[in-house]
Amino acid sequence: MGMIGPDEPRYADVGRAMARSGDWITPHLWGQPWFEKPALLYWMTGAAFRLGLGPDLAPRLPVALLSLLFIAFLWWRVKLEWDERTAWFASTMLATSAGWLAYSHVAVTDLPLAAFFSAAVLLSLPWLARAQSSTLPAAAACLGLAALAKGLVPLVLFLPIFALGWRRLRDWLRPAPLLAFSICALPWYILCTVRNGGEFLRVFFVEQQFSRFGSSALQHVQPFWFYLPILLLLLYPWIPLLAFPSIVFEKTVRRDPRVRALAAVVLFGLVFFSAALNKLPGYVVPLLPPLFVLLGLGLARSPRPALPLGLSVFLLALLLPARTIAPGMLAPHATFAAAIGISSALAGIAIAVVGAVLLGRLAPRFAPIFVAAAFLWFQFATFPRFDAEASARPMWLRDHPRCTPVAATRNIHYGLFYYAGGLLPDCSITNTQPDASVR
Repeated sequence: MGMIGPDEPRYADVGRAMARSGDWITPHLWGQPWFEKPALLYWMTGAAFRLGLGPDLAPRLPVALLSLLFIAFLWWRVKLEWDERTAWFASTMLATSAGWLAYSHVAVTDLPLAAFFSAAVLLSLPWLARAQSSTLPAAAACLGLAALAKGLVPLVLFLPIFALGWRRLRDWLRPAPLLAFSICALPWYILCTVRNGGEFLRVFFVEQQFSRFGSSALQHVQPFWFYLPILLLLLYPWIPLLAFPSIVFEKTVRRDPRVRALAAVVLFGLVFFSAALNKLPGYVVPLLPPLFVLLGLGLARSPRPALPLGLSVFLLALLLPARTIAPGMLAPHATFAAAIGISSALAGIAIAVVGAVLLGRLAPRFAPIFVAAAFLWFQFATFPRFDAEASARPMWLRDHPRCTPVAATRNIHYGLFYYAGGLLPDCSITNTQPDASVR
């Protein structure tokens, strides 16, 4: 599918501009300096363009590869800290959750932040549990890369780790962790400040970092409870696990300092993002890996894991109506009433009831396989519709318009700018029909 949403085409264009100009310090969007996000995602995209990848693959393939690498890293670290059964539960459930899959498919900053921040948390667990500081330089490097992905947010989210280990905070101030963090995080910030001066500091830190917490100027204002349904949506289809106290609060592990640290990261992050005035669904993606490690710990020690896993398989029925609803939600003139497919929902529920009964005994071993197969079907069933209904690519490939339609949303505007390689005038200004071509 083509670029979707307002952010993907803009971030992709910044990375492409870096690859073309060779200026890897100052981000430029359509010829103008643009300081909304740090440089990590732009560098990933720019490197892919330098390798000759196309306009849809270059921005997304690096994110997808990072997602796969992190899943493998998560499995390895959880296996070292606990056991292989827990590692399989945590990594396969994360890899087959709606939130992780969705943000692994789009070129935005949320997944790079989540991967490096969560890696820093996992690498800090030996320090909290056993006063082992050998992994702190790697943890500090990952935290620096997280700061290079999205600014100050990962440093705030990491505060519970510092708080729980406050008696040994001097370990983080030793030369190796400080140097690792500084090498990864600081050079770009310093060079961008030297080159662009106070304008970079004002836009990046004041407008894009601090104002997101308390100002309505960015137009992402949502109520305090916004992330409760969003988190459930991102956890799908593993939501039933939250309803079993024996999994969420497994007695044999909840006294573990590593478990307390993961729980503190999730709870603190949820409260912090909920308290912020501006909210977007992707903000809480960094909370998914530690949350799935907690669920994996409880599930691996549960005497009866088949029931919650069978219920999760049952919820896959919702993918049938979602096939109709999801593309329409991103379409330029979406309406929920027009998107809901009642017949698909009823058919899906019937299929899921039969499936849950037949596969319930196999759920502990095969549930992630069922979920992965369902999402793979969903991708092939919906991505062409996302492309047709929510992306500017079909319009560009069909007509090569030299102006943007008056009634088009900013998503379509930004998409056309990206595929055109620059700004296009509004059709009302040029008095030109949007299907006029410049072949």
